[in-house]
Amino acid sequence: MALSLSSSSILILFLITISLFPYSSKCNNNNNFDDKNKNKMLIMKGMFVFGSSLVDNGNNNFINNSLAKANYLPYGLDFPLGPSGRFTNGKNVIDLIGEKLRLPFIPAFADPSTKGRRIVHGVSFASGGSGILDDTGSIAGNVISLRKQIRNFEKVTLPDLEGEIGCKGKKNLKDYLFVVGSGSNDYSFNYFLTGLNHKTTLQDFTTNLTISLSHHLKKLYRLGGRKFVLMSINPIGCSPMVRTMVQHSTPTQNRNRNQNQNQNRCIQGLNIAAQLFNNHLKSLVDTMKPQMPGSALLYVNSYKIIRDIIRNPFQKGFKEASKPCCKVATLSEGGNGVLCKREGSVCGNRSNHVFFDGLHPTEAVNIQIANKAFASTLPTEVYPINIQQLLQLQTTY
Repeated sequence: MALSLSSSSILILFLITISLFPYSSKCNNNNNFDDKNKNKMLIMKGMFVFGSSLVDNGNNNFINNSLAKANYLPYGLDFPLGPSGRFTNGKNVIDLIGEKLRLPFIPAFADPSTKGRRIVHGVSFASGGSGILDDTGSIAGNVISLRKQIRNFEKVTLPDLEGEIGCKGKKNLKDYLFVVGSGSNDYSFNYFLTGLNHKTTLQDFTTNLTISLSHHLKKLYRLGGRKFVLMSINPIGCSPMVRTMVQHSTPTQNRNRNQNQNQNRCIQGLNIAAQLFNNHLKSLVDTMKPQMPGSALLYVNSYKIIRDIIRNPFQKGFKEASKPCCKVATLSEGGNGVLCKREGSVCGNRSNHVFFDGLHPTEAVNIQIANKAFASTLPTEVYPINIQQLLQLQTTY
């Protein structure tokens, strides 16, 4: 009788153990290492991406009344899936960093199919035309502000992820990169466009913008984010959109004389704003660390990377650094001077152009940014470390 009772107890204990085993294995099993590379670089589980069109993987495709969409040719001309909502001819920076992390393409949050197993390797919440400030992007119709992007992560994706992997808690996110690329639209389509520059100094606007961003970063930290990649603002004063606007604002009698000069000259006012923000952003890497203990942040200076290409295009493997590769639809054609004309003409060799449309870089430029973000050892390009080094840091909760 005693033997029978003991056997029953063992059987019950065994059944309880195996019923809990899947839950425990999902929480504790580390899938980050390839069996052949256990002593090599740690591979992240995925990326959560926040920001604007430079890192948007197609969210605006699913937003009604959004004017900032790139879901038509010639966008995606060189992308494996065709036009997907990425604002370039091929892969954007997120795709290329993901390749180095051996990740699949990161799905867009607004895509109805982004659920279940599709979210395990991360989600892109970025929205073209959006900014750090809530009111940035109104010129582009409906967009998703950075605040709403983070709310979508908190209220929808995070609970779904916990359910999918079978355990709850902030530590689920220790092996994910949090990439934030926002700020340029706050200048191009807010500060300089709405007349705010006549009411607020550039320094005050930038300080307030940086403070707002710091609040968003701390929110992501509280939700469990520990490894952050902060993308700088690009040299917006060198974009074809800005150069064209300045050219058309020039009096007619001076336009022909200055046309070639304007095409080759960057607009320093906007670049000064971008550099000011970037300096503040780089400083955040140091100032946020004591406020976010156990975290690691790095700054990618895409401004310098692109500016170096524009200054010496031939040396960097490019031929055209001022004109867009695609035919950009003008205001008279129903366009906005930024996006490619639908089914419009496109240059034959995208790899030697810096800009694909009026604002966004080609895949060739994105490759250079991703490569340097991942492996550069120059503090003027990445600070204080690169992504490859960031992956190997231990973070705490």
